[in-house]
Amino acid sequence: MIEVKSTEKPDERRDFPRGHVELCHLSALTFAVATFEPGWRWTESLRQIAGTDSCQVHHHAYMASGRMRIRMDDGAESEIGPGDVFDCPAGHDAWVVGDEPAVVFDFSGQMSDYAKAEGV
Repeated sequence: MIEVKSTEKPDERRDFPRGHVELCHLSALTFAVATFEPGWRWTESLRQIAGTDSCQVHHHAYMASGRMRIRMDDGAESEIGPGDVFDCPAGHDAWVVGDEPAVVFDFSGQMSDYAKAEGV
């Protein structure tokens, strides 16, 4: 069976401080389009929602626009920008660099609980 969904009509949208994520749920994948506004930082916007000190999602993603800096729990850092494909293991903080929103397409399949408050 072939499943097709449009990011123009996501199944779900989750809003959080300075950003949101739109989700398309398929049988074997939850695809996410995340938009992070200037000033967004994971530890400030999502730590309380996630209940962890750092992001515990392993991302397989494509940076469509904007720039982000990622710092791993071990201190390693990298900056990603438009056109970059990246694999970011669990255990990181991230923030928007500059004054342009960062838009990320996440293919990890691990986004079904991202930015989802407990009990919701």
